[in-house]
Amino acid sequence: MRSTVPDPRHRSHRRAQGELEAQVLAVLRTADAPRTAGWVRDRLGGDLAHTTVLTILGRLHSKDAVSRGREGRSFVWTAISDEAGLAALKMRRVLDAEPDREAVLASFVTSLSVGDEQVMRDLLRRADEEAAD
Repeated sequence: MRSTVPDPRHRSHRRAQGELEAQVLAVLRTADAPRTAGWVRDRLGGDLAHTTVLTILGRLHSKDAVSRGREGRSFVWTAISDEAGLAALKMRRVLDAEPDREAVLASFVTSLSVGDEQVMRDLLRRADEEAAD
């Protein structure tokens, strides 16, 4: 009997928005030096086109999540953000795109769980303390 579990190396499903960016960033964070798009593609496996990886790296670069430099005729890439940083950048871009920032922030804060609200309060308190130093 054949297994019905898909081989993870052969992705035929469509990825969720941002999933591939997070995967590329995670792969780059494992690197011990700047790496090429080909290196990233090899680590991701599957059937991704080289141009797809370059597109994702370019998007991450525009979001300041990776840096790039030249090595010969190729670009090499380095992660400068982690997944939490990437999520924060996305949140900031959404906030920056809205004309009523206060309404967006108020809606966000009121939707937080009690635990997340406490984390937010603690973070704001620490930021205030650091600013006072």
